[in-house]
Amino acid sequence: MQTPAPFEYEHASSVDEALALLERHGPETRLVAGGHSLLPMMKLRLARPERLVDVNDLTDLAYVRREGDQIAIGALTRHAQLASSPLLASLYPIFQDAERVIADPVVRNRGTIGGSLCQGDPAEDLSAVVATLGGSLKIRSRTGERVVAARDFYLGPYETQVGPAEMVTEVVIPIRPGAGSAYEKVERRPGDWAIAAVGCFLTVSGGVIADCGIGLAAVGAPGLPALEAEAALRGRPAGEEAYAAAAQMAAAHCRPQTDQRGPAEYKRDLVAELTRRALRRAAARVMAGGA
Repeated sequence: MQTPAPFEYEHASSVDEALALLERHGPETRLVAGGHSLLPMMKLRLARPERLVDVNDLTDLAYVRREGDQIAIGALTRHAQLASSPLLASLYPIFQDAERVIADPVVRNRGTIGGSLCQGDPAEDLSAVVATLGGSLKIRSRTGERVVAARDFYLGPYETQVGPAEMVTEVVIPIRPGAGSAYEKVERRPGDWAIAAVGCFLTVSGGVIADCGIGLAAVGAPGLPALEAEAALRGRPAGEEAYAAAAQMAAAHCRPQTDQRGPAEYKRDLVAELTRRALRRAAARVMAGGA
């Protein structure tokens, strides 16, 4: 049986205490809440933190609420809370789409949005969702707070903008009245990491696409959003011709690798097909009032 390397364990009862522990013990200290990404890597010795700081008691960071023209999501919000949120269901059903295909109920009951985003896994579903929607992350340290756009948050696989004495406290999503959104994923078995996944949102005015976002997961995209595909959609009439053009650009944007989940060309073809499907479903939800 695989076991982690030895580590120390501490418990934080507030954000300030968690930040103080991170600052005191240095860069080999990691925060843990659900632990469903970090602990398997520790068992494989792919991650060897010297100390874990348990933040499960920071319940003041578990919320989904509307603040003006934004949705604020606390970093300790569990997957199950995201899936059951009436606010997200009404404004951005892409969250429910993604949560249905994330792991299993055990993981969804314990895993958090903050942990998912900070893991920096290029195949992680919520990373693609938040980048698709043009969200941002609030990052706290002992000296203050900064805000980083989700599209600038990832420096590379398993690398993020979060420094060794910082933590993400909140995810912010702009509200776009009338937007439709959707998430499409192909996996080898239910709850598995994606072979390929695509998220999108659309706003439409007078039959013309006014704004949009397309995010890719698990396909080696240089940055999660497919910027060229987004630009090609804006200002075009909503319909199959626009979706097909964007799908080809999204496929060209990604850099998939051949591995046990399939050959690179298969994954690129999946991106094109999933982009078309996601755009169609998002457009249908625009017509249905976002539901």
